Formats: sequence, C-alpha cells, structure tokens
Amino acid sequence: MEIFDLDSVDKTEEGFTSFLHDLCENLELDYATYCAVNTVSDQVIGFTTYDDAWKEHYTSQRFQNIDPTLHLPMRSIAPIDWQRLREHRDFDRVFEHARDFKIKDQGLSVPIHGPYGEVGLISVTRDCSLGTWEKLRKNVITELQTAAVSLHDTVMQSDTLGYALRRPQLSSRECEVLQWTAAGKSQIDIGVILTISSRTVEVHLRSARSKLSALSTPQAVGRAIGMGFIQPK
Repeated sequence: MEIFDLDSVDKTEEGFTSFLHDLCENLELDYATYCAVNTVSDQVIGFTTYDDAWKEHYTSQRFQNIDPTLHLPMRSIAPIDWQRLREHRDFDRVFEHARDFKIKDQGLSVPIHGPYGEVGLISVTRDCSLGTWEKLRKNVITELQTAAVSLHDTVMQSDTLGYALRRPQLSSRECEVLQWTAAGKSQIDIGVILTISSRTVEVHLRSARSKLSALSTPQAVGRAIGMGFIQPK
C-alpha cells in the first residue's frame, strides 16, 4: 500500500501501530511514534513501535513530562531534526537511558496542528551515520509529512480515539450560559435568569470559548451545538 493510505487500516490502536510498523519498513526507519494532545483539555493518546521494555521504562521515569523530542516539536509548525535539540538540558537525561535500550538519539519529529486545539506528532528514529541520516531525512521528509497529516486526520475521525481529543469538558454552568446565549439572551439577561452577575457570565463565556478553541462567542455556540453540549434554538 501507499505509506500514507489508511483506507484499509483498522481504526484501532493496533491498526494504527501496524501502520507505523509499515511506515518504518517502507522508509527504512527503526522506530516510529505517534501521539496527540488536546492542549485545552490535556487529553493524550499515542502509540509506538518501541519495545515494551522501553515504553515501560520511559513511563516509569516519567520522561513524558520532560522529553524535549516530545514537547519542543509540538510548539513548532515545521519538522524538527533532533540535532537541534541536543543542547536542551533534558536531552541527555532521556537518551542516556534510551541508549541502554539500543535506541539512537538521532531522529525527526513532524508536528500537526489540528482544528480542535489538538497537536499531533509523528517522531521517527534511525541508527546510522550522520551522513546517511542526512540523506535519508531529505528523502523521506515529504512522505513523513504526508503520512503524519493522513494519520492524524484518520485518528481524529475514529470513533473512540478522536472523540477523546475532540471533545472538551464544559461545566454545567458554561453549558447553561451558552444555551441562553444561543437563545439570543444578552449577558445581562443571562445574569438575571441565572442569578449571577453579568461579569460572571462573561467569565463563563470566556472559559467556554477557550475550551472550545473558539475565537468568538458565536463560534463557541456553534461548536457547542455541533458537539451536543447545547441544543439549537
């Protein structure tokens, strides 16, 4: 199959992990990892081709909280070669452990910024000489970017994994305020109806806009309706 064709992939963690294995085989890479984080709700999903021993050690050491190959690329809009991260204070801290599991500190991370406030990331590694790596990176970066976008889009459309990332957590009061806003009530009206100040209404609206990654209150209302938090009026 084409390395970025996910039409026939089972839309489960096992299916997506299998896709990463195929990606490594097609592009002559050692390991590949995909993760996605909703930066608003802090929901996280991920899967990888790394061995279970390294996954367990990585988690037990809580490297996910400090790993620069995870956090720094998520702040970027362009792929980042790990060569650029070597000066980060936590780089050696993570990879002095990774080397014990025969994992090379040579890799590339490709970020994907999605429409629901989520950030996806595909990271790949290859144990080879620097010269070979530079040639390989140039040869595969376009395919990796295409694969990253395709995989992230497919994950977001999947019933379980995508739902966890797409759906923020609104409070009951935020839903009430949005519902009355959808009915055409002003902030002053809503304050009277809910027996709270108009300033508190604005606080709830601001929080709802942030959680829904909306730039305006009408956009927040539209997204809340689309996600089933409130009913259209």
